[in-house]
Amino acid sequence: MEKVIAILNSLKSGVDFTTAEGIVTNKIIDSIDIASMISMIEDEFNVEITMEYMENKNFDSAQAIWEMVQDLQDA
Repeated sequence: MEKVIAILNSLKSGVDFTTAEGIVTNKIIDSIDIASMISMIEDEFNVEITMEYMENKNFDSAQAIWEMVQDLQDA
């Protein structure tokens, strides 16, 4: 989870991503940030985020991103 938060912090400073909710829905991060984040997550965790995971709910908080990464690693 710490690595997910580090990735988010590298994209947007000044946000407490440990507690932030709705980071996509509330436009805290934009589509360019999301594209960068996906690439960083795939590289960091050696996973491939497929189209079935491309939903706002999977990116709306650090916890949601972490759960998605865990699902991908278990697959």
